[in-house]
Amino acid sequence: TMRLQAPQFQALFTPGLRSVAELFEKKNCELRIAGGAVRDLLSGVTPQDIDFATTATPAEMKEMFTAAGVRLINNKGEKHGTITARLHEQNFEITTLRIDVVTDGRHAEVEFTTDWHKDAERRDLTVNSMFLGLDGTLYDFFNGYEDLKNKKIRFVGKATERIQEDYLRILRYFRFYGRIAEKPGDHEPNTLQAIKENAKGLAGISGERIWVELKKILLGNHVNHLIQLMYELDIAQYIGLPLDGNLEEFARVTKNIQNLSPKPMTVLTSLFKGKDDVTNLDLRLKISKEEKNLGLFLVKHRQELTKASGPEPLRPYQDFLMDSREANTNSKIFELLKYQGEEQLLKEMQEWTVPSFPVSGHDLRKMGVSSGKEIGTALQQLRDEWKKSGYHMDKEELLSCLKKL
Repeated sequence: TMRLQAPQFQALFTPGLRSVAELFEKKNCELRIAGGAVRDLLSGVTPQDIDFATTATPAEMKEMFTAAGVRLINNKGEKHGTITARLHEQNFEITTLRIDVVTDGRHAEVEFTTDWHKDAERRDLTVNSMFLGLDGTLYDFFNGYEDLKNKKIRFVGKATERIQEDYLRILRYFRFYGRIAEKPGDHEPNTLQAIKENAKGLAGISGERIWVELKKILLGNHVNHLIQLMYELDIAQYIGLPLDGNLEEFARVTKNIQNLSPKPMTVLTSLFKGKDDVTNLDLRLKISKEEKNLGLFLVKHRQELTKASGPEPLRPYQDFLMDSREANTNSKIFELLKYQGEEQLLKEMQEWTVPSFPVSGHDLRKMGVSSGKEIGTALQQLRDEWKKSGYHMDKEELLSCLKKL
């Protein structure tokens, strides 16, 4: 058996975890780290959040924590067997080992067990099905560690069965592929077959759950390969993507934005031919208002709003920003520059501070322009002159300009 001694593992032993471990030890109940945190630790990554699994039932845990005066946080997870305890300013989410009795492709009814193998068996992918004892011992029933070292993504047991328990697992497969696999195209044929045969099941999964996974896929590796694959396997239509997505543009844009940290929507918009595609995506996935507006902005401006030839390539973007009456226009322009692969212009645009127009109505009154209507017209003319100067003219220059006008 393997024993993990990595510094990331040692670092988990906070006062809180030590107290929790002690309580379980006293009761002779086993407690292990489960799932994604084990995968992260084995990859040398510090896990973001840690799930624990135990042979103790929820009732036993409640009794144990209450007797020790430990505070329990909301009981929403209790029917699935999860208890959340708070010790030393830290939450510990601990779930009783379980077997899925009935599944409908979205939710499962569970019964508790003390069999670690059975619990591992109902998890989605081999790399997510391992446990780690608090002494560092690895419990790995499905060769998850081998797969992790070889960067292979495989379902636990039969792909078809795992997928039919929860169709969202199709997208989880793609997400972890984009996180762990070394190169595109390294799939087991029977896995792809199982995904294709069950793609339709995604139609019954809520848009919110799909969008969470899809966003992670869009920001992971091999995204061009994975989205192409979604079209080949007939998945696209069930998750709100256009039937005739523009895969050439997608390939081009995913190259453009490799090192530019785009928003997921920026990547996705390259598939879209027009604004209807954004609307349909929103109907299916209930994306945020900000995401929808970004999609519409990119579809509308990606072709016309481009850099100027000549010494001031940024001018069109700056002018657009100065003329815009909407909030967040600058962040939308940053995303547009990423989409267009304009790395250098993006840097310059991010460093550019929006200048403020130096003349006010008050200045004009002092110069004897009295009627409101005239002031409005004059200000607009001066704004145009100021814009022509690349926003460089100062108050004096503008006011002397007014005399000429």
